[in-house]
Amino acid sequence: MNNKQRVSVLGGGSFGTVLANLAASNGSNVALWVRDSEQALRINSEGANSSYHPELKLSDNIMASEDLYEVVKNADLIFVATPSKIFEKIIVRISKIIKEDCYVISCTKGILDDPFRTMTDIILSNNIKNFGVLSGPNLAKEIADNKVAGTVIASNDQQMITSVKEVLSSVTFKIYSSNDIQGVELAGAMKNIYAITCGLAESLDVGENALGLILTRSMAEMSLFAVAKGANPITFLGLSGMGDLVATCTSVLSRNYQLGFNIGKGMNLTDAKKNVGQVAEGIKTLEVIRNESLNLNIKMPLVESMYNIIYKDDSPNVLINDLVNNPNEIDVEFRYKDE
Repeated sequence: MNNKQRVSVLGGGSFGTVLANLAASNGSNVALWVRDSEQALRINSEGANSSYHPELKLSDNIMASEDLYEVVKNADLIFVATPSKIFEKIIVRISKIIKEDCYVISCTKGILDDPFRTMTDIILSNNIKNFGVLSGPNLAKEIADNKVAGTVIASNDQQMITSVKEVLSSVTFKIYSSNDIQGVELAGAMKNIYAITCGLAESLDVGENALGLILTRSMAEMSLFAVAKGANPITFLGLSGMGDLVATCTSVLSRNYQLGFNIGKGMNLTDAKKNVGQVAEGIKTLEVIRNESLNLNIKMPLVESMYNIIYKDDSPNVLINDLVNNPNEIDVEFRYKDE
């Protein structure tokens, strides 16, 4: 294993922290970018990120800093794990600093609108040619606790895939590969919508059978949308699709699941977000996917129901009503565009 690669992780949240610790525990010197000097000082002095993982003792190979230039200027691999709302600003800044042969890997599960753009669309538009996306069922708390997990690195560059595996793999963290960047990225972002949906459904005590129905219809909607965007629907059967969907739609550790549960219990969106305490990307993704599905003339009943509940103050009960009364009775809609 080549442990001399210089690794940077941008984002001192829950997932950024565990990524940094995985790489550092494998021997890499890791520069962790956080947004303020106080947080950097606490991480470096305490050897822990008390804001997100106070129980996790961080490797001595991690150095946190709020100075973005110093963090990325010599990096061989950069993992970007910031919220989607600041992702573009960060990419614009680092595109002027990083080495030409640096690998930039998006770990942000979000989509921007006006126009519709994935995180790798943003990377590519800033003339960064060596990029990929990391996504999967990666609940950060479980990774921090050394529980077994898997993820997917999607890239068209085999050397990048090899490098990411060398840097992050451990006895409990398994990394698979894909060349379907679009599919892996869309799956990671879209499943957050359905995690909100399942959290809301659970709050209504709909039962296990109904949750099974929601999960399978979620997969159908994701697949139809992905095909329209040029992704391979088979990707959605893997870790970044079905794996991530099941994990986040059934776990109380999922921020998006928690958000949906809170809304189903009667909280307004502002209070539900505050109660979760961390960014739940699914809210913004819901709005973006709903608008794009209308542009593409794709029927996504679950997305439409959740949009009406959250943005038009419909009763949470319309979720199940819309699902049961939807006229489409075809079971498996997992198909290619020309089928």
